[in-house]
Amino acid sequence: MKVLRMHDLKPEDRLLLTFDGAFSPQATLEHELAPFLQAIEEYADGWMPDVVKGKRQRKYARAAVWKSLEEERDGNRTNLGLYRTAWPALDMWLRLWLPPRASELGIMLTVNPLSFFAEAERCHHLVELVRTWASRYPVTYAMAHSTDDRALAGAPNFGRDDETEFRDGFDRIYEVCWLNVFGPKLVETVGRERMLSTPAHRVEELPNGSVLLVTWPTAADFASKEARLAQARAHAHLRPDLDFDTLLRSLQERSALLAPVQPRFHPDLAPLLSRVVDRAASHQRQRRIAELNAWRPSEPEEWRPADSALPPDVENPERAREHYRTLAEHLVALLHSEVPSVFAATPESLTDADFYFWREDFPKSRPRQALDAHAVPAIGAYLGEVLVRHLGGQWIPRQKLQEAQVLVGDRVWLPFLRARRSMTSRQALLDYSLTLLFRSAERHRG
Repeated sequence: MKVLRMHDLKPEDRLLLTFDGAFSPQATLEHELAPFLQAIEEYADGWMPDVVKGKRQRKYARAAVWKSLEEERDGNRTNLGLYRTAWPALDMWLRLWLPPRASELGIMLTVNPLSFFAEAERCHHLVELVRTWASRYPVTYAMAHSTDDRALAGAPNFGRDDETEFRDGFDRIYEVCWLNVFGPKLVETVGRERMLSTPAHRVEELPNGSVLLVTWPTAADFASKEARLAQARAHAHLRPDLDFDTLLRSLQERSALLAPVQPRFHPDLAPLLSRVVDRAASHQRQRRIAELNAWRPSEPEEWRPADSALPPDVENPERAREHYRTLAEHLVALLHSEVPSVFAATPESLTDADFYFWREDFPKSRPRQALDAHAVPAIGAYLGEVLVRHLGGQWIPRQKLQEAQVLVGDRVWLPFLRARRSMTSRQALLDYSLTLLFRSAERHRG
């Protein structure tokens, strides 16, 4: 059974649900967790897990849950994972602390994508799921919201250092999410009467003293003007020490950062920049697209007019050309497992190599001496070979590699100089990409 793993999917906004509660240590785990599983089986509308993972993966069944918890038990704790093999992707984790420690239950659930929760009925089922859990297990705090928006809000630290966040947790209303369950302690901190009078889509007092609060009918449109207004009203009501206009403005700024931006990349670099954008965290992607839309690399300067070309100054030009081919093969040997297209030595393989070097941050992650001695010569020779093979270029060998030229049309290009400049920083890998030099040579070959 191959489960859908979040890290294998294109980064995009997801629904995150966290739940911190407790359970009775006197009863068996099977008895205590039966309502937890029953709620999933009843309310997991379209995202029901079909795989249970303990020491190994099993098809979902309650017996598989008990077996996984048993084999994962380590002293006074145990845990398991719940997943799906089909869209939408699910990554769900259950953690239990057992006696002699106080019995605690922690749940973290992520569903990809958030857009799956655009329907009011599906969102209602999710609310009922959390309501069932919170009514059965005394809760400290629970929430469900967009992962992107949570990241922009600074969750879970909310401006605190890690030690303080770990010690205090969600000890006051730092943020109001789409769905919230405030435990009795938080309710009393705010004031029960105030909390129950919060302007929101749904506010319900649960039998154990917790309060369920849902700001808006659907989770997926949390960033809409109306949903943000509802979120700000609820937050300002629960925290009268905060200014409503300031809260609303902050939420609107976050919505603006998440609003879709149409890519308008430099045409020569669109395939490369699209992949760069895909590596950005989803909450940063639209901002990154806007930055790359505005960025325009300089036209390559690593060329001379053909009538100004330096003449060959080597004793055996053919032997020098063979040396360049050998150097290019060194790059193939270096990259072939990560960038299989380098075998073909095509313009597309230049883009693949550009992206690989950027992704790995080659100028920073590799020793400078090794870059200068080995990587730069191999990259320059490989770029030159692609110019020769696909644009009819001709090597003009020189004793100094940086002076070696490839004649294409009425220009000679300096591939080793381009390679050296590209390997000075991560940004330089884009500013001086191999792809852009090739496309420029292609346009000017006459």
